[in-house]
Amino acid sequence: MSFSRVYAAQAHMLKGKIVTVEVDITPNTLHAFTMVGLPDKAVDEAKDRMSSALKNSGYESPKTQNQKVVISLSPADLKKEGAYFDLGIALSYLLSANQIYFDPEGRIFLGELSLNGELRPIKGALPLTQEAKRLGYKEIFLPYDNAEEAGLVDGIDVYGAKTLTEVINHIYKIRYDKKGKPLENERPKLTKFPPTTIEKVIAEYKTDFQDVKGQENAKRGLEIAAAGGHNIALSGPPGTGKTMLARAFSHILPDLDKDDILEITGIHSIVGMLDGKLIVEPPFRAPHHTASYVSMIGGGANVKPGEVTLAHKGVLFLDEFPEFEKRVLESLRQPLEDNIVSISRAKGSAIFPSNFILIAAMNPCPCGHKGNKQKACICKPTDLDRYNRKLSGPIMDRIDMWVTVSNVGYDELSGKDLNSTPTITIKERIKNARNIQEKRFKKATRKIKTNSEMNSKDLNTFAPLSDDVKNILNQSAEHLQLSARAYHRTIKLARTIADLEGSENISSAHILEALQYRPKINQ
Repeated sequence: MSFSRVYAAQAHMLKGKIVTVEVDITPNTLHAFTMVGLPDKAVDEAKDRMSSALKNSGYESPKTQNQKVVISLSPADLKKEGAYFDLGIALSYLLSANQIYFDPEGRIFLGELSLNGELRPIKGALPLTQEAKRLGYKEIFLPYDNAEEAGLVDGIDVYGAKTLTEVINHIYKIRYDKKGKPLENERPKLTKFPPTTIEKVIAEYKTDFQDVKGQENAKRGLEIAAAGGHNIALSGPPGTGKTMLARAFSHILPDLDKDDILEITGIHSIVGMLDGKLIVEPPFRAPHHTASYVSMIGGGANVKPGEVTLAHKGVLFLDEFPEFEKRVLESLRQPLEDNIVSISRAKGSAIFPSNFILIAAMNPCPCGHKGNKQKACICKPTDLDRYNRKLSGPIMDRIDMWVTVSNVGYDELSGKDLNSTPTITIKERIKNARNIQEKRFKKATRKIKTNSEMNSKDLNTFAPLSDDVKNILNQSAEHLQLSARAYHRTIKLARTIADLEGSENISSAHILEALQYRPKINQ
């Protein structure tokens, strides 16, 4: 056999893409070794890695033969990136060169080869396995370090190998003579990797809400935000606990279900941030205020997700919110409104999920002491004006809640806060509110999980207002000069407050509390 075909895959955007590896050998000619199919530098270097790996695994290297070797990676118009194809290329060459014999149909081969034939882990094992299963492949072979991640996918046999030799021994098909006698001895087989179970360990919270002294107003706001998936901004002097509250917030979010765990784990696997551990808790991302536009939104020469996608189903905490570059802040408009981010570049476009809860923390002024009773503000009027203009109206409109975090008295800091509620109790209340929303949205024509995801049409169905409540809202909206977006977000917020109380209807008290969280006109 001089031609063979083996199947591999690579990560493309946030999904897997099956790639066919074809090898054709023309013997007894001048030596040539060519790879086609838009390979990048890492893929093109697979020729050298594969040759050394075969030599050190006891097989003939293609570089020692007088032959022409052509390796084709298809589809030809897809840019091939990374070291996903080393194993597939090596096996396809051995099959073409008649050094081994096996049936490649229904099998996917993934992995980077070291020079001595060991298999090194790859990025994106989970989405690649999901795509292989979707297309009907029965088995997938990949590095042992990736097997646990791939084992999350049901319906496909996962084999984790540590070396090229282990894979060959497993797939090698023994040949028989005419009398049915085996020409070779049986080779050792790999053990199918058991399905990976998702175990959620009871967390020991690094920052418990009970550890935060005072700030009951901020705790209440964060509880509402977690219950309905609302965005929230915390404003106050330095050292009042804004960062501490934000870090405690991630622990009160409801547990992820299996679909969410698979989606989030797949995203982090694609970008190489998994570190061999499954993500079973809502992610918490806290980029520095010097973060660039591309790192926040995603993109680049080869389009990759940014922080808004890495925070999907979790929390995006932006400390020193007004200090972020204005272009970065304005780029948050689409993900905050539509829960997706659309990226278009010369080399391609992509739509990434970005359904997160934004927690923005800021000082009231550049020096941080505006309105502080303990220290005087030293900012000039021009400094205050410039600072206030850093946040545009559209961005402020998309943040549902604006909460002031004031200084805590020294007596309260040094004493025991007997009235403070622990994280586990708050999390239970949020879980109950989310269950109410889940039952309500079963009747929805589209998938809705939280109150924040409702549109204006959904509000008429799932958050109706009585005439009295509507009059209060309309009068308040006119006084506060609310936009149409802020008007609807106030109703969503009131619906969440009602859910926390277990109330079926939205009352005037719920509307009035929701209005308290809107930013003031002069802010």
